[in-house]
Amino acid sequence: MDAEARLRGLYDAFNARDIDTAVAGMTDDVDWPNAWDGGRVHGHAAVREYWTRQWAAIDSHVAPQRFLVRPDGRVAVDVDQLVRDLGGAVIAAGRVWHVYELRDGLVARMDVEEAGGAHE
Repeated sequence: MDAEARLRGLYDAFNARDIDTAVAGMTDDVDWPNAWDGGRVHGHAAVREYWTRQWAAIDSHVAPQRFLVRPDGRVAVDVDQLVRDLGGAVIAAGRVWHVYELRDGLVARMDVEEAGGAHE
């Protein structure tokens, strides 16, 4: 499976709240940003716990717009992000970049970058 197809499947799983499918697309030692509290989480169990806490408090939806392979091999995804509280009110909306490092076709690391800048 190519990188874009793999990542599109992970976005679909995230938006459907299908944690099992999403973490199956990650390495066992995945390094993931904790945008909620700051810092990072590591491994399937930590990502699962992070998302479970997040979804209990907010409703977030991410829609990939375009995929760019960087010279270092990482894949940058321009993402339209919408975050609502559980009552449906919009908390945040806008574009960010999700930057993925893949290993053997699985996500090994993800970083979030603000829109704009040299990567566009």
